[in-house]
Amino acid sequence: MDLTAEERAMLAGDLGPGVAKALEIVVALGRVFGAQGLVSVTSVQVAGVSYRNLGEAGLQFLTEWAAQGARARVPATLNPAGIDAAAWRELGFSEEFARRQMAVVEAYETLGIAATCTCTPYLVGNVPSFGDHIAWSESSAVSYANSVLGARTNREGGPSALAAAIAGRTAAYGFHLDQNRRADLRVVVRCPVTTLSDFGALGHLVGKHARDRVPFFEGLGECSSTELKALGAAMAASGAVALYHVDRVTPEAVRSGMLLPEHETLIVTDLRSAYASLNADATEIDLVWFGCPHAGLEEMAQLARLLEGRRVTAATWVTTARALRERAIEEGLVAAIEASGARVLADMCLVVAPMQELAFRTMATPSAKGASYVPSHAGLVVRFGTVQQCVEAAITGMWPT
Repeated sequence: MDLTAEERAMLAGDLGPGVAKALEIVVALGRVFGAQGLVSVTSVQVAGVSYRNLGEAGLQFLTEWAAQGARARVPATLNPAGIDAAAWRELGFSEEFARRQMAVVEAYETLGIAATCTCTPYLVGNVPSFGDHIAWSESSAVSYANSVLGARTNREGGPSALAAAIAGRTAAYGFHLDQNRRADLRVVVRCPVTTLSDFGALGHLVGKHARDRVPFFEGLGECSSTELKALGAAMAASGAVALYHVDRVTPEAVRSGMLLPEHETLIVTDLRSAYASLNADATEIDLVWFGCPHAGLEEMAQLARLLEGRRVTAATWVTTARALRERAIEEGLVAAIEASGARVLADMCLVVAPMQELAFRTMATPSAKGASYVPSHAGLVVRFGTVQQCVEAAITGMWPT
């Protein structure tokens, strides 16, 4: 692998053992994937934040690396944690888990990673430019960065993303290279795709078929950033899609030749099978979850309108980034939503939360990603449907028929 003089010095330990360890990880990963060299990154998003996933061994790993003097060289943020740092006690999570979760976040802060615990860093200031090389971890964030922003990242693991933050480098392979960003699956959409859950259902269906290929969508027309967020998140959850193109919408789809001549074509005429596969047989709903990926202001404004003058009977959680929650407070959205009895929570994600500590058994969500992950990760029976259906479930405690 071709390394610069600065990179060789880093590897030799001239900048300390923490930096040397980081570059060792980056170089080892590059060699596995046949990279010829490294590229500098402009930002990093680090996964592996919930104590539920890391455990004591992971916390000790972070603490020891920080003790070696390792610090992030580029702007870096964190993936969601397992709890809301300000509201965990009210939600019923244990003090033991909260204490250990906070220790994890503190260890990351010592390493120079901002404690911005969100899967939508692009909504709170970590916004790479078109063509930037970055090292992001969370699957929906990777998809959004590659596809909607036109930045360049592979899906990094937690340790490799952290290593990239400390070294300021990642290996030049995969989606960092032009030739790997062209589509090899043409998806022709011939059915209505209008709601947020429709975009999730379409993504769920295509992701299962595509696996780790690059789809090129035709027939979708104009799409909002929120709809593209839902589409990409679902494909990353049901398959391993990290990059997609939407004809005349996403930045690279305007270029000729982005669809490889040798490609498969998938024609989608109906979303019912996707809805069916994401739905379990549950009538009573204990919990309703909005904000997977983390909700933006547009989504919170819609919920405020739908909940106006009404009261929820099921526990209702809206998860978002803390900075966005603060902006939503300023705009009156949090007060409007919480007047119904719903909660607007920050920092956390149900998929990595210790949900087994709570008494919930069933959940409703308009998120295809959430519906994919929650049964296995949180042990809940899930109903998947439109935002409106989920609001009705929150009000009545029953899935609408």
